[in-house]
Amino acid sequence: MIQRSILRHAQAVKYLPRSYTSRTRSIFQNTPQHIPSLSSAQRVSHRFYSAAPEAATQPSSSDPPSSPEARDQEDPTKKELEAKDREIIDLKDRYLRSVADFRNLQDRTKRDIQSARDFAIQRFAADLIESIDNLDRALETVPSSKLAPQNSDPDVSPESKDYNKDLANLYDGLRMTESILMGTLKKHGMERFDPSEGAGEMFNPNLHEATFQTKVEGKEDGMVFMTQQKGFLLKGRVLRAAKVGVVKNS
Repeated sequence: MIQRSILRHAQAVKYLPRSYTSRTRSIFQNTPQHIPSLSSAQRVSHRFYSAAPEAATQPSSSDPPSSPEARDQEDPTKKELEAKDREIIDLKDRYLRSVADFRNLQDRTKRDIQSARDFAIQRFAADLIESIDNLDRALETVPSSKLAPQNSDPDVSPESKDYNKDLANLYDGLRMTESILMGTLKKHGMERFDPSEGAGEMFNPNLHEATFQTKVEGKEDGMVFMTQQKGFLLKGRVLRAAKVGVVKNS
């Protein structure tokens, strides 16, 4: 069967026109006899490109940090310097606090020493107040009629009246003694005050002790109009408050 098909093809070629056969023969003659085969290295590889713009590359979490802070953290020398700086700041702060505490202690000690000096006689002065009160009461009990003649007539002798010269001299001596004593106490910071002297003072709870209240015409409420017991101050500190009567008209 194969032989028959070969014979048929040969006969068909035999009876083809000459022009056709010469044309086919020239085609095969003009073609190169040897066509080199492309090796695997010379094969053309196809590349595919995208028309979309390239997206900005995002650093992955696995990439090592490249910021200055990260580089500083990784530098052991930098860490040591920072630790030393913090230690210096801490020591400086402690030093300044210690100096401030020492200066406060010095000031407090000076105040305590000065206070001890100023109020060293406080107990003595408090004990002396009662003696001063007794001397003041003794001077107040002497009536004024016994201290000077009431009749100014030169023909009338002072001895015939209530005037007592010896009592007047004793009174003057006691008054001088009181003045000298209060002057001496004032040198050491002790003073006596009477709120009812002059026009009077308004009641001050820091200096006065109200023993009673009453109506008094012509005076404001809260005004001190009477002193039962005088007060004393030592270096500005109340040694004894004055006992007073206060006006209350309302």
